[in-house]
Amino acid sequence: MFAEVRRRLNRSVQSVFRYPAPVTERARPIVGPDYLVAGRYRLQSKLGGGGMGAVWLAHDRLMNRDVAIKQVLTTAGLSESQAKAVRDQIMHEGRIAAKLSHEHAIAVYDVVLEAGEPWLVMEYLPSRSVAKALALANRLSPVEVAQIGAQVADALAAAHAAGIVHRDIKPGNILVADRGNEVGMAKLSDFGISAAVGATDEPDDVITGTPAYLPPEIARGAQPTAASDVYSLGATLYTAIEGHPPYGFSEEGEDEIVQRAAMAQIIPPERSGVLTPVLMHMMEPAPQRRPTMAEARNEILTAAFGPGTGPYILGAPVRTDDGTIPAWAARNSASGLRSPHSSPLPRPQRAVAPSAAPAARKKPSGGMFDLSSLGPNAAPMAIAVGLLIGLVILIVLVVAL
Repeated sequence: MFAEVRRRLNRSVQSVFRYPAPVTERARPIVGPDYLVAGRYRLQSKLGGGGMGAVWLAHDRLMNRDVAIKQVLTTAGLSESQAKAVRDQIMHEGRIAAKLSHEHAIAVYDVVLEAGEPWLVMEYLPSRSVAKALALANRLSPVEVAQIGAQVADALAAAHAAGIVHRDIKPGNILVADRGNEVGMAKLSDFGISAAVGATDEPDDVITGTPAYLPPEIARGAQPTAASDVYSLGATLYTAIEGHPPYGFSEEGEDEIVQRAAMAQIIPPERSGVLTPVLMHMMEPAPQRRPTMAEARNEILTAAFGPGTGPYILGAPVRTDDGTIPAWAARNSASGLRSPHSSPLPRPQRAVAPSAAPAARKKPSGGMFDLSSLGPNAAPMAIAVGLLIGLVILIVLVVAL
């Protein structure tokens, strides 16, 4: 009996005195509505989620405003040194992204640590992504896509000038406000996150980005650059117009799409109209042959609306030809909604073919008769009139003699 008691006592002692688990394997807090992040941001409801973590609607108690806050789950399963490197890189890149301020980019307000994980605090825009719009409308019109493309390109041009490369441009990261004072405004989201992840020390076989929009050089293992962003934006605009990605779909999974991307196997566009040469320029297989982002913006504006139309498109809501917000962009698909900031779209001046007949003809100088109005009978009539005049002169001379 004493042996059994001693055995149970030893088990109890062993269960109490255990070595602590590594820091990266500690239990994560239960995150949900009313959870307080960094002592400042009160979570309200979940907006979405993905491989990089969940996005929450939260209230900033200090600034008394609603924000979107993204829980970046990147350090699970890493050693403490690796986890620290990832956290430091995300904090660094997030703070760089916070310096970017542009009307067509979702603002990054802050990046904080909560329970050892980075959280990105961003502008909250009640919106619908282009990906969701495509799920509703299948494809968008070239004139609407041109506005989205020019606005996003303008934001990316500013980002590139600040040394920020987005690295993951796709329809799901382009938001269009669907209500409020900014209804119809297009904004690019997820600045900082993709750049931070791509900047860490990754194995050579890790590809950063979404396969359907990958530039060939990234699919072959190169590091993302500003030229890569140009290609991915072109592929995104192509998808919005055509209704499918430039590499099509594959039943064999993402590996097949990556192979097509590496070989630049683009399906020729059929619906892009005047934007076709612009999109193909942006999706040049060779990075050095692509335009800069500022050049791409200008090419889109000129092709769709004419030169010098930037002030009418940039900083304005996406709209149809008559100035109304597209049905896919408005809450509850309220077609015909007109933004207080919208106006009819400018249209490029088309070359006018020369008319076969001038609008007005000058009267012949120095003549009594306009024989040109007689058409094909003008020549015979001219001869007859000449003979008649000659005959009259001859009779006058005979009478005078």
